[in-house]
Order: sequence, then structure tokens, then C-alpha cells
Amino acid sequence: MTTYKSKIGPELAIPLSLLLGGEGALMIYNRSWPGLLIIIVVSLFIAHLFLTTYYQIDGRTLTIRSGFLLNKSLDISAIRKIEETRNPQSSPAISLDRLEIWYNKFDSVLVSPKDKIGFIRELTALNPAIDVRLKSHNWEGVYQR
Repeated sequence: MTTYKSKIGPELAIPLSLLLGGEGALMIYNRSWPGLLIIIVVSLFIAHLFLTTYYQIDGRTLTIRSGFLLNKSLDISAIRKIEETRNPQSSPAISLDRLEIWYNKFDSVLVSPKDKIGFIRELTALNPAIDVRLKSHNWEGVYQR
């Protein structure tokens, strides 16, 4: 079983930190304790998602986990294609440096593993039929079984 943590992108972390930090400071300045409590709860929830988003390969199954909101399992043999994307759609990916995994006929999910190449290598070792399309790397140059 291999676990790949999600990459935390500054393009998501910095604006969220500034927004929540600024709102929290404003709540403290105005002595709005209920508002501060809401900011703290939202911040803890987001931190929980950041710390518990991961992708696990166990046998022939890919499990995608994001806090208590998402726990999805995919049969690796159903994966057809993996391609790089910067799609900002809501997903279990904490960076815009993402991979879109296409599986079954028309289904897809966005993920953002820190070690994209290791993640793809492990999936393609289990399912050599996966079509890999990378923009930032020459797949043949990094692909090794």
C-alpha cells in the first residue's frame, strides 16, 4: 500500500490564509466573538481538509480521500487516461497543479499528488493500458517500469 499526500498549492493556501486571517483580525478588532468563532471553525475545517487529503494505491484499488467529505475507491483497471490540468473545479486536490484521471466510460476525478511521476508510474505499472498525457514532462523520458 502506497500513500501519496496531496500537494498544497500556494495559489489556494495563500488567498485562503489572507482572507481568513484578515476576517479573524477584523472580528477581534470589533470584538465580534461569535464571528471569530465562525472564522476559527471554518479555518479548522479547511486545515483538516488540507491535512487529510491523500491518494492511496492498495492492490488494484485507488482510494481518494479528502477529510470526511470524500472517500472514493476506483478499480485501477478501469482507469483509461491520466492528463495534467489546471482545472479549478472543486475536487479532492489542494493545488491547481492537478491530474485528471479518466475512468469507466465518461467519469473523471481531479487529484494533485505531490509526487505526480511516482503516482503515475505506480498506476501504469498496475494498468499499462493507461494513456498518459503530461504537459510539463515528456512521459517517455520519465517513464520507467
